[in-house]
Amino acid sequence: MTPHEIDHSAPDTSDAGKLSLVERYRLQTWFLGIIAFSMILFLLVQARFILISLVIAIVLFSLTADAITAFSRLRIGSWKITNWLASMAAFTLIAVVLLTLSAIVISQVNTVVTTTLTYTDQAIAAIARLAALFSPEAEAAVEASIRSIQVSSYVTTLAGQAGNLLSATTLVILFVGFLFAERLWFNTKLENLLHDRAQAQRVGRIIHSIVRRVNHYLLVKTGVSVATGVSVYVLMEAFGLEFAGPMAILTFVLNYIPSVGSIIATILLALVALIQVPEPATALLIFVVAGMVQFMLGSVIDPMLMGRALRVSSFGIIVSLSFWGAVWGIPGMFLAVPIMVAIMIVCSHIPAARPVAVLLSREGLPDFEDEEELVAEELRQAAE
Repeated sequence: MTPHEIDHSAPDTSDAGKLSLVERYRLQTWFLGIIAFSMILFLLVQARFILISLVIAIVLFSLTADAITAFSRLRIGSWKITNWLASMAAFTLIAVVLLTLSAIVISQVNTVVTTTLTYTDQAIAAIARLAALFSPEAEAAVEASIRSIQVSSYVTTLAGQAGNLLSATTLVILFVGFLFAERLWFNTKLENLLHDRAQAQRVGRIIHSIVRRVNHYLLVKTGVSVATGVSVYVLMEAFGLEFAGPMAILTFVLNYIPSVGSIIATILLALVALIQVPEPATALLIFVVAGMVQFMLGSVIDPMLMGRALRVSSFGIIVSLSFWGAVWGIPGMFLAVPIMVAIMIVCSHIPAARPVAVLLSREGLPDFEDEEELVAEELRQAAE
């Protein structure tokens, strides 16, 4: 046998070795990714108090950033409003509003606890009456199941958490203050960090896109939430129900939680009506009217006002809501959509992570508006 024939008949061990190394590298990459995700999840849970306060501060700061820029360009006669003065005014307004809201919530804790415990038995009896429509056995089973839940302990624990509200508010105000202080030097720091002016400008556009979309979402959501709260107040007053003000405020707050919040608010309203109204048909009518209001405002008016600014997948919203609710609790549910929008925009500008952005977007076009803005900016620069 010639050496040439031996070459052709021998197995190609080098290719097998290369394939083994590639598989080993992929396995190592996946393993390191799992470890990194576990560490990030651990930090998100352990440092949730600080991180939640920081995210809220960033959202509040972003809401006022454009307004500060606009005010700093105004002139009152010969006197110009400086950026520093506009920032101080915005910071003072945020601090006063947050401290006032915290004081109101803390002062109402005892009232809420007393009212909840007073109406617990009536609520259980009302739910049991609904179960009785199916069978007497269902009424007894439902009432026994609900009474096995220690409602008083849950309410007391929730009231105890209100004491942390003042600490969280103080931390949020401190974070907002430092963000305002760093605002003037942000672009300079970004350029020095990246050592590339063009890259820094690109990152700045990404941040601006995130701020613009989140601000649009929050402004529209606030308007729809106000309309929903007012509608609930008018509805309860029309039927002569008590707690119209607290239920309107609760509806306003819960409306910030996508999909789930409006359902919870409607069910709570129906339960309050069932406790106070002797006729189940009237309570059902209130439930139907409230459901129609929620549907019109949440499923028709809200998407129409949002337009193409949000462009996130409904399934992605539910996943984000579940994840951040599990990690950060109720605050995480309120922050789920802004965080999801930020992740989608960032991933859309990273080639390796772009599939994540495509999955999170509604039509698979997460950066459509960003591309339009980029083209418009390039045209303006070319015209100049």
